[in-house]
Amino acid sequence: MNDAFAAVRYTTIRKFSELSGYTEDAVRSKIKRGDWLQDREWVKAPDGRILIDMVGYSAWVIRGCE
Repeated sequence: MNDAFAAVRYTTIRKFSELSGYTEDAVRSKIKRGDWLQDREWVKAPDGRILIDMVGYSAWVIRGCE
């Protein structure tokens, strides 16, 4: 995992898009379709914002490679 991913566990969709190369629409589609699950790849913050769990994302990538 690179330093940018390791520095912060939860990040906004916008920042995640900058770091990962996935577009914001692609991230939202993965959430809406259920490819990414709440409390695994993403969480809902107390203020209602969706945050991407960088640890969960990394695990998702590894699962896809197995």
